[in-house]
Amino acid sequence: MLQAIGKGIRGGILGLLILILAGASVRAQEATTAPPEVAVPENKESVRPGINKNFLDPELKVEEWVERFEVESREVFSARSEVLSALDLKPGMRVADVGAGTGLYATLFADQVGPEGWVFAVEIAVPFVQHLRDVARRHHQANVTPVLCDEDTIRLPPDLLDLVFTSDVYHHFEYPEKTLDSIRSALKPGGRFVVVDFEKIPGVTREWLMEHVRADKHTVKQEVQQAGFEFVGERKIKGFQENYLIVFRKPLK
Repeated sequence: MLQAIGKGIRGGILGLLILILAGASVRAQEATTAPPEVAVPENKESVRPGINKNFLDPELKVEEWVERFEVESREVFSARSEVLSALDLKPGMRVADVGAGTGLYATLFADQVGPEGWVFAVEIAVPFVQHLRDVARRHHQANVTPVLCDEDTIRLPPDLLDLVFTSDVYHHFEYPEKTLDSIRSALKPGGRFVVVDFEKIPGVTREWLMEHVRADKHTVKQEVQQAGFEFVGERKIKGFQENYLIVFRKPLK
């Protein structure tokens, strides 16, 4: 099996991918630069217990989530071309889509980075990982590797990635400090971390989102900067009304 995997993996990332896939298999079987205005205290407990309950259900029905996620009424779907343009992906880049879900963005990223690049589709849900593998095979994208992560780490090696992307996922981080540490570690120096998530504005944001989303944009910026990232800026996306896109960078030193 490892020999078969090895044939699909190129260059210097052979050993890294074998380790990643082996770890994911075991896990599956077992189940700008200004400092923040307010220091965010370290939190070793879940900041939102149970928010990922649906995704941790081994009986999760992927087709139902495809119907919910890949619809024009969802901004991150309808504005996907605008988002993709804002990311400025280049051939040969190594990218992680954290919380890849049904594979909407992972598939687009794979085309952008080309055969010399690589996309790691990171998910906490076993059925989604299986679906991501099927989607990559269906699209003949040998440069996509699904990775089963944990609740507090993306399970990728250090200094591997040019970009980490999350779409409507940050508010699902139960352990943001640890998760952000793992993201920072996996990025190369100068690598970017892009957060797409929901606005949380009293009197403007829908009531359901006000209850569902833990942190507003300002708090997200504080938390990510506290984790050692530099704030680069916000990108305005045509079609975004409830969502925003902000960019961070891992320092060069």
